[in-house]
Amino acid sequence: MKEINTIGVLTSGGDAPGMNAAIRAVVRMGLAKGKRVMGIRKGYNGLINEDIIDMNARSVSDIIQRGGTILYTARCQDFFTIEGQTKGANICRKYGIDGLVIIGGDGSFKGAAALSELGINTIGVPGTIDLDINCTDYTIGFDTAVNTAMEAIDKIRDTSTSHERCSVVEVMGRHAGYIALWCGICNGSEDVLLPEKGKISTKQIINNIIANRKKGKKHHLIIVAEGVGGTEKLAREIEEKTGIETRATILGHLQRGGSPSAVDRMHASMMGAYAVDLLCEGKSNRVVAYKDGKYVDFDIEEGRNMIKVIDDRKFQVSQILDKYTL
Repeated sequence: MKEINTIGVLTSGGDAPGMNAAIRAVVRMGLAKGKRVMGIRKGYNGLINEDIIDMNARSVSDIIQRGGTILYTARCQDFFTIEGQTKGANICRKYGIDGLVIIGGDGSFKGAAALSELGINTIGVPGTIDLDINCTDYTIGFDTAVNTAMEAIDKIRDTSTSHERCSVVEVMGRHAGYIALWCGICNGSEDVLLPEKGKISTKQIINNIIANRKKGKKHHLIIVAEGVGGTEKLAREIEEKTGIETRATILGHLQRGGSPSAVDRMHASMMGAYAVDLLCEGKSNRVVAYKDGKYVDFDIEEGRNMIKVIDDRKFQVSQILDKYTL
């Protein structure tokens, strides 16, 4: 079993609330186990450009409540190549980094698997607001992002009701519909469009709006997942075909910011600490997961190849509760 003396930590891909809590946990758990800890700034881009700093307990003071990531993050096309991956592994060896914690999403874990093949012990921690890592029931940032979107949509609904409008709101999630589904239920939308459930025709949506108007409903809220898209086009079509004033709102990157919720701080702290435990046990090419109420780990490729689907019961409930009946 390879003994780990120096642990590196980086954040990669899109930022997510709670990443700082995970960084803090890695640093302090690593120090508690007598390891040297180094921070790699700007993700894999910072690794191949040697943007590497020593970290101590003070380095992560007063960051658990902050959104974003103190180590910054960036995309790195070079790391998709074997040359870039080899350079990254060699730089790890140059700095004595024999264990690396990568906090990010699916693309980040591809890089982690490549480094593991090149002899660097790697552990992935799922940090993405999209909840789209197949092997885990939870990803860091999801709870905060959903609450941010929910609060924004509540405000949009207030003005939509006042003006008797239809509102079409797009939330983030990339190719996954988890944020949209949760907001559909929690905001009481009349329609929710998810990439996993196929396209709902504009005609069907318009029929829903007209039927609800005849029953006396004065406003209509539609939640659209980013992976469905076409939000502004849908709003224009609704207004053209119904004569009802319709507004499109794309919430965008505000969902990635803000102070992380208690849920995100807790999961991030536990996952970061678990990652250090795995490295100190000599493990590599693993991804931390929260499954059935427990923190567990999987082989990265096994975890990436698992199948994850939208909860059909939640979707059914959203459809039932979305109906407007008198």
